[in-house]
Amino acid sequence: MTDTTVGREPTGPADAMPPVAEPEAGSAPPRRSYAKMAADESREDYSLRYAPHSFRRWSPTMVASTALGGIAYLADFAIGASIVFTYGFTSGLASILCAATIIFVTGIPIARACARYGLDMDLVTRGAGFGYFGSTLTSLIYASFTFIFFALEGSIMAQAMHQAVGLPVEIGYLVTTLIVIPIVFRGMGALAKVQAWTQPVWLIGMVLPFVVLAFEAPDAWGAFGSFGGTEGAGSGFSWIGFGLGTGVALSLIAQIGEQADYLRFMPARTEQNRRRWNLAVLAAGPGWVVIGAAKQLGGAFLAFVALAAVGKTHALEPVAPQIEALKPWLGSVALPAAALFVIVSQIKINVTNAYSGSLSWSNFFSRVTHRHPGRVWYIFLNLAIALTLMEMNMFAALNKLLGFYSNVGIAWITAVAADLVINKRAGWSPKYIEFKRAYLHAVNPAGFGAMVIASTVSILAFFGLFGRYAEAFSTFIAAGLALVLCPLIAWATKGRYYLARPNPVNGPHVPVPDVTATHTCGVCATAYELPDIADCPVQAGPICSLCCSLDADCGDVCRKAPTGEPVLMPLPTVRTD
Repeated sequence: MTDTTVGREPTGPADAMPPVAEPEAGSAPPRRSYAKMAADESREDYSLRYAPHSFRRWSPTMVASTALGGIAYLADFAIGASIVFTYGFTSGLASILCAATIIFVTGIPIARACARYGLDMDLVTRGAGFGYFGSTLTSLIYASFTFIFFALEGSIMAQAMHQAVGLPVEIGYLVTTLIVIPIVFRGMGALAKVQAWTQPVWLIGMVLPFVVLAFEAPDAWGAFGSFGGTEGAGSGFSWIGFGLGTGVALSLIAQIGEQADYLRFMPARTEQNRRRWNLAVLAAGPGWVVIGAAKQLGGAFLAFVALAAVGKTHALEPVAPQIEALKPWLGSVALPAAALFVIVSQIKINVTNAYSGSLSWSNFFSRVTHRHPGRVWYIFLNLAIALTLMEMNMFAALNKLLGFYSNVGIAWITAVAADLVINKRAGWSPKYIEFKRAYLHAVNPAGFGAMVIASTVSILAFFGLFGRYAEAFSTFIAAGLALVLCPLIAWATKGRYYLARPNPVNGPHVPVPDVTATHTCGVCATAYELPDIADCPVQAGPICSLCCSLDADCGDVCRKAPTGEPVLMPLPTVRTD
């Protein structure tokens, strides 16, 4: 890394940056300088840091609309159709509604924590029961969510391009991968513009097929209600079908992480914006699953209507049911109209998948390698894995892959939610989210242990070790164990693995008149707001969270052998702009 961190005048919210301390004449250069990509926060978007108030200049409505724009994906259509086709309408409906309820409930505390503290899912996980290195594994879990769903969405987009222009799906996979790179490179600002510009097209494309069918096939909903699936499940309720279907639908539980990547830019909650702030966080956080569940049922309905015309295989591909639904009104224009809708939908979600994947890989590699070349380079890693999955035709193994993944995802999310709701209220966990290495134990058994145990047991159940019913309800086993074990372990350990030492900079017992006040990092010579700063005995002064994470030579002196005395810190600087 040779390029120093460079400041520039912000041109708008997307370009807002923290103040940069100018070195005095004749002073020594910073001890660490970041590569150009990592230093430019208009692209980097504080990928490994607290999102400062100086950067959070969007309104609650703008943040929420951008976050909701990212759930335009059509995987919900494919997932819903796959569940109903396999397990029948009654069991499928119960599965989708049950999964949506679990996702909504667990998402509420996570969304509020990310929005309140300006942190992404990885940083919240660190402080919510997992520890500094304990959350490394969850970074991989989250990264796998982003590339699995990128591959799924990319497959759907490639199918649409094949239908529209005859492009071979193998080449379509490559096109769907390359098309998102310029957008994701630019970060949150570019993503917000793309979501806003494409929203009208998406809304029309989403609603129009159902309007057509309401006029052209008014009896279809009644027939759909007695649909017994294509695998002989029957139209009645089956506990086995319900459990297996819920497991597939719960694979979407980690979507709250992608919502959090936007919610961390929510402005501070005040008395003036309190109502709008709460509604925006609820809608853009757990609220995504309300739309998601409706899309799953709607996708299953469209697939059911198109089944006789296109066959089972193509009915599960969202583009074919779209075409069949639009034909009565649009005729020969139905194909390009459906293809346009699918392509727009998949771009909207896959820019989010690629963006969130780059954040999770950055978090993982910064802790493992103590290096940070910049978020944008990890875009290519995430997309390469997704492209490989597409070329391997992962779409054909949709139910099995998502059912397996959901066991791990739900154990992680439930453990974090249990810490935020139960442990913090019981006093076993700190009342705030501490994410900085300088104050955390490497591993906290409360959340990390609960997740490992819950996911291990549920995966064994998923593969049939404990019988047929345990296999069907493996995700319920994962959720139940994580919900019980996280508070139980925190209580048994008396919460001593949450903090390695108190935070004297902005901990809950430290009076902080202005949280936007800044300290200049003693390593990179850049000013950051107090929540991003730690006191460092090795540097004998302030250090930013990222420089602290990347330090490979300090020996964790602050955690392993604290002096018990606070490090002498200069007075923070209060911004006046």
